[in-house]
Amino acid sequence: MTSGKSENAFRTISEVAQALDVKPHVLRFWESKFDEIQPVKRAAGRRYYRPEDVELIAGIKHLLHGQGMTIKGAQKHLKDNGIDEVRAMASGDKPKPEAALNEIGLNRRSKLEAARQNLVQARILLVGEDN
Repeated sequence: MTSGKSENAFRTISEVAQALDVKPHVLRFWESKFDEIQPVKRAAGRRYYRPEDVELIAGIKHLLHGQGMTIKGAQKHLKDNGIDEVRAMASGDKPKPEAALNEIGLNRRSKLEAARQNLVQARILLVGEDN
């Protein structure tokens, strides 16, 4: 994404939709179907996507549009193979061997890291970046 923002910057739904060539309502729909997509939301409901959210969405798009999977098929693939594998699909990378060997541990770690990031971002939104 070349919007002049840092690579680690949060993106709005419009920026993500434009970068992935999908409509914003499609992103909102996918969000309702894939619990793993959890953008940070401000009080007014405005979504902010982290870089890892964008990678996951790109992987889901690849499953649905590139491989022709159904929503249920993509959900099952995500559950069976894990978030990291689906993220890697977006960039064409192969998943790391550790992911295949210790998928359950990495999946838990990934969920805990996502929860931690959500808490950090919630704190920033509530308290501000300076505190």
